Amino acid sequence: MLYDLVILGAGPAGLTAGIYAASRKLKAIIIEADEAGGQLMSIYPGKGIANYPGIELLEGKELAERLINHAKAAGCELNLRERAMEIADSGDHFTVVSDKGAYNTKGVIIAIGGGLYKPKRLGAKGEEQFEGKGVYYMLPDKEALKGKNILFVGGGNSALEMALMACDVAGVCLVHRRETFRADACFVERLGEAKVKTYMCSEVEEIKGKEHVETVVLRTPDKVEEIPIDMVIINIGFAPESEDLSKFGVQLDEGQITVNPEMLTSRKGVYACGDIVTYPGKYKQIVTACGEAATAANSAFKYVSKPYWA
Repeated sequence: MLYDLVILGAGPAGLTAGIYAASRKLKAIIIEADEAGGQLMSIYPGKGIANYPGIELLEGKELAERLINHAKAAGCELNLRERAMEIADSGDHFTVVSDKGAYNTKGVIIAIGGGLYKPKRLGAKGEEQFEGKGVYYMLPDKEALKGKNILFVGGGNSALEMALMACDVAGVCLVHRRETFRADACFVERLGEAKVKTYMCSEVEEIKGKEHVETVVLRTPDKVEEIPIDMVIINIGFAPESEDLSKFGVQLDEGQITVNPEMLTSRKGVYACGDIVTYPGKYKQIVTACGEAATAANSAFKYVSKPYWA
C-alpha cells in the first residue's frame, strides 16, 4: 500500500496535521511511539490549559482527548506504541521503517515534539525509595489529594499551576531553590493570594517515611527543618530521552529540525512541525504547534497532489 502521508507523532501537532490531511482527502497514517496526546497526556494530564483560544480552561488530558477524538472522527488512522526508525528513499516515494513494520508513502510530516520525556529528579535521599508511594512527578487525580499535606517542588508555570489546583482541597507548600519564580506573572500573583506556603531559596534534602512518605527535611536559608508531609510532587522539568534525529536525514540546529515558512525540511517531501522544529522567532506553544501543523499538512498536500492552483 502507498500512503499519501505518514505523520510521525500523535501530539497536538501530529493530530492536527492528521485532521487537515483528512480534510484534503489524503490517505494518511499517524505513528506514535507512546500513547496519543503527546505531552498533554504523558506529562501534563492534570495541568490547566488556559491559553488555548476559545477554551478558557481545560485540563491537559481533556484537551488531548478532544484532539484525539477529532482526529479519529476525521478518519485518521493511528498506530500507537510504534517508533519510527528511518525515513528511506524508495524511488519516487519514501519508506518509513518502524520497529513494527514499514510504510510506503509519498510524503512525511515529522511531529514528534521533543521526543519521549522523563522527569528530572531532585536527587534527594529517599526520592527513589518513595516513588509511587507519595513521591510523584505528575499531579494525581484531585480525589487523591483531598485532606493531604502536599509539598510541590519547582518554580515554573507547571509547578505553580499544580499547587494552585491542589490548594482548594489540600494543605499545600511550595519549595523553590531560587529567590524568584520563573513562572508567568499571572501565576505568581495568584499564588500570592492563595493558601500556599512558599519556601524560597530552599531545597529538599531528604524524604522520610516507613511504607509511605511521612516527612520531608528542608534546608532553608535560616535552618534545616523536618515537616510532616503526605505527598511530594516534583516538577523541575523534563529531559528528552535520547533520540537520533539524524536517522531522518534532515538538517538539524542544536538538536531541532530546521524548516522554512512552509514547514519544509532540508529534504524534499519531508515536512516538520511542533516543538521539534526551529526557526527565527519560534514560540513553543500548543496553538503554535497546531498552526504549524496546518501549514505542514497543506504544504504536503500541494507536494503530493499537485493541484493546479499550487
